[in-house]
Amino acid sequence: MSWSFVRTTRRLTAVAGVLIVAGLLQVPVAQSAPPRVTADGLRDLPAVAPVLSCADVPALKLPQVTVQSAALVTTGAAPYCEVRGTIAPADTIVLRLPVRGWTQRYVQTGCGGLCGSANIDFGQASDCPPVNDGTVASATTDMGHQGQNDGSWALDNPQAQIDFAYRGVHVTAEVAKAIITRFYGRAPAYSYFTGCSDGGREALMEAQRYPGDFDGIAAGAPANDEAVQNTFHHAWNVVANLDAQGHYILFADKLPLIHNAVLNACDALDGLRDGLLDDPRNCHFDPGTLVCDNPATCLTRAEADVVRRLHDGAVDAQGNRLEPAIAHEWGSELEWTLFIPATPDQTPASVGFAESYLRYLAFPNAQNPDYRLPDLKFTVNSFWQTVQSSSYMSSMDPDLTAFRRGGGKLLLWHGWSDQHISPQSTLAYWDAMRDTMGGRTVDSFARLYLFPGMAHCGGGDGPNVTDVLTPVMAWVESGKAPNRIVASNATRSRPVYPYPTVARYDGTGSIDDAANFGPYTPRTQPEDYRWVGQRLYSHGYQTWCQADGTTLVCRPSRTWLTRMAG
Repeated sequence: MSWSFVRTTRRLTAVAGVLIVAGLLQVPVAQSAPPRVTADGLRDLPAVAPVLSCADVPALKLPQVTVQSAALVTTGAAPYCEVRGTIAPADTIVLRLPVRGWTQRYVQTGCGGLCGSANIDFGQASDCPPVNDGTVASATTDMGHQGQNDGSWALDNPQAQIDFAYRGVHVTAEVAKAIITRFYGRAPAYSYFTGCSDGGREALMEAQRYPGDFDGIAAGAPANDEAVQNTFHHAWNVVANLDAQGHYILFADKLPLIHNAVLNACDALDGLRDGLLDDPRNCHFDPGTLVCDNPATCLTRAEADVVRRLHDGAVDAQGNRLEPAIAHEWGSELEWTLFIPATPDQTPASVGFAESYLRYLAFPNAQNPDYRLPDLKFTVNSFWQTVQSSSYMSSMDPDLTAFRRGGGKLLLWHGWSDQHISPQSTLAYWDAMRDTMGGRTVDSFARLYLFPGMAHCGGGDGPNVTDVLTPVMAWVESGKAPNRIVASNATRSRPVYPYPTVARYDGTGSIDDAANFGPYTPRTQPEDYRWVGQRLYSHGYQTWCQADGTTLVCRPSRTWLTRMAG
């Protein structure tokens, strides 16, 4: 339900109350039966048939929308009409409309990386029953540009930057709902968003800037700290592993050695040796214990120092943290091939992530295609100069009051072994929400789940396949607040509980069966989010931008971000 619908409903309810008191409106004595709810906690919504054919869709007239094609697709769980079009000036959208059995739900999926392609990907929502059986309408967008995932699409194209930052997802939601309404003769009863990585950033951007677009949101491993993530974080992944001559020190063949040592030191801290750390923050592994003269079984002192720097994250020469600690949790070492090369001549992926953003997106109206990683200075002054795009690119506002008041529900989730985006970033945002809104208020509409052993958006050694959308739907539709979520892989299932509760083995049966685990809530949680950019988690820093030719113009024109940069 939209925020405007909620406000309208409240106004009508208030008017009705006045009329009842005045005796001008009769209220029927008979009460309607409560809505039926499925075992998953979802409303048993009646299916709605289209009032248009798929062939009718291209003729629809919508402002700033061009429908290029509409084709019937009969593969998959259920047939649907696939609509492709463009929202001016350049947002490509893809929309799927079930031609039978639509259960009045709309699900929009996010887009990862720097996007540039429109592909509906449900990710960890694929096992949600209405998604799995093909009864939801769905859509996505390329966010205003096509291809060129190196960031060069942003050069002298401020509108593309705005669409990627926040506009593309919002206008897609508006247009998709308009087409759905015309196609079925009624609007969606419920609208949801699910995304991971940049899709998680998009999810939080929606909750912050457009709180009426979606009733429920699942935000996975969010790159909400976009400007820091794609500059200092990924750049540090590379420079922390270079010697004075610019040669790599640590190579991927040493990662299993490091990982096994971490497990030997910390696996039993949670009471169970199972190859997983249920809270890696409790692990205080010292890479120096691996230093010896045998390169086959040990690390050199230089390699051990690299491991420590990668774990701790970016700092300046005085030790000031330029990203939330910890950058890479213990237990995630096997995933470090994202930034640790296998050979001296291999270029780690982190180089591309950092240079793409630093060249084209970090510095508003000052793009530099010749920017190289060594140009980035790890100083506090450089930090504030580099994160100026945060005011429109990052989704850091912890005040979701409007989203909550509109009835919105939020499920945040992250893998503890994420090699790309640190779960500490999500924890820092979670704590900022609670500091800003109050813990009890946050608990009324939001949950956080942390998956042991899960890598970026999936994969990793731990149970890494789950359903993050059904709990959101159930919370929205029947008021059933999420609790236990089960994750699995080929050999193991394990429950995950809302943070800070963790799963504990009950001492009976297989440790690979989720049924043999129950909830345990530690008395305290390790927390240390003090860093230079802590003020980024604040209400009111966001700007709204428009394109003036090839210039990006944002208002308010001078925020505390620009003041910090001098």
